Amino acid sequence: MNIYVARQPIFDRRQKVIAYELLYRTSEENINLETNASLATSEVISSSFLNIGLDKITRRKRAYINFTKQLLEDGTAYLLPHDLIAIEITENINPDQNTIEACKKLHKDRYSLVLDDFNMDSRCLPLLEVVDIVKVDYQGTDEAQRSGIVDFFKGRKQKLVAEKVETVHEYGDAMASGYDYFQGFFFCEPTIVIGKEIPSTKMQNLRLLQEIYKSEMDFDCIEVLIKQDPSLSYKLMRFINSVAFPLRFPIRSIRQAIALLGQKEMIKWVSLVALRNVGYDKPDELIVTAVSRAKFCELMAKVTNLEDRSADLFLAGLFSLLDTFLDQPMEAILAELPLAEEIKAALLGEPGEFKDILDMVLLYEQGSWDKAFDIAARRYHLDEVEIMSYYLESLELADLAWK
Repeated sequence: MNIYVARQPIFDRRQKVIAYELLYRTSEENINLETNASLATSEVISSSFLNIGLDKITRRKRAYINFTKQLLEDGTAYLLPHDLIAIEITENINPDQNTIEACKKLHKDRYSLVLDDFNMDSRCLPLLEVVDIVKVDYQGTDEAQRSGIVDFFKGRKQKLVAEKVETVHEYGDAMASGYDYFQGFFFCEPTIVIGKEIPSTKMQNLRLLQEIYKSEMDFDCIEVLIKQDPSLSYKLMRFINSVAFPLRFPIRSIRQAIALLGQKEMIKWVSLVALRNVGYDKPDELIVTAVSRAKFCELMAKVTNLEDRSADLFLAGLFSLLDTFLDQPMEAILAELPLAEEIKAALLGEPGEFKDILDMVLLYEQGSWDKAFDIAARRYHLDEVEIMSYYLESLELADLAWK
């Protein structure tokens, strides 16, 4: 049985990631949804988490995992440490005395319990005394219902999560309403401000990005731009003298470091570091997401007919959130960057092979596996296991890039 896993960040009020909900399912379509869900969770824990390593999937953050009634009662949670997971009690559970007792025991043993898709008519109200976190579906409730839930929990110990928050407006509304945590892809949405000036620090990094993408790279100019930024200079020297480069002697100049890296690796390194600098005022997760997309696209190049375009595909993934980093329209940003036309077309949503690969990773990270696998099979004759392995590898690189 194949297991598909993706993750969705959960933020605090400072837009720092405090946990990831793990989205998963099996490839089988069973009629008994309770059995299928229990089987999926069990397989994810026993196979994926223990073999792959939970820390690789969640960046050592807590993992929110859906538990069925069966799994709550049979002690499956005890396979994992209490400080690594939060047990989500799904909305379709109708708790009886056995369920309540099982949850009380988990709570006593310091496991964090989460009520998913809560509403005031929830059948899980008897579990509130042992629940730490309550999630409210922002798409499935109206303003009056959401406000009523916030009022109900005032003065109580539970923290509230606004989930399925997909726009910046919804995030602002949830913040103002008093929610503690936020889940969804709102952080990927740009806040476009017409006529907004790009800060000088971001502009300097954009100038460096412009320079490295020219068909004939001017190493003298790149050296000058890097030297103008003490932070960038330090990062380059630390990187080139790290264990990644087993050198017989230390590198002591920017020019030596540039020459040693070479054009291809210089483009990749500068892109990662400069983008991180551009996103200094954005959630960390935005950079993690951009890097994971970049690596996924690069890996796809190696198994398609685009192996010689792997660097371009890496950039397509890396820059897929550039409008959000800069709060500028993508068209305006791309007009200033001398990127390959295929990259620009994909980032602007125009049909093509680059866009298909970018679409695949976007669909996968959202848990839209059927659509992602359809592109993989139809265009590239790849199976689900291969796509899953690329996704996990891309998450690992994103974690390393952020350290």
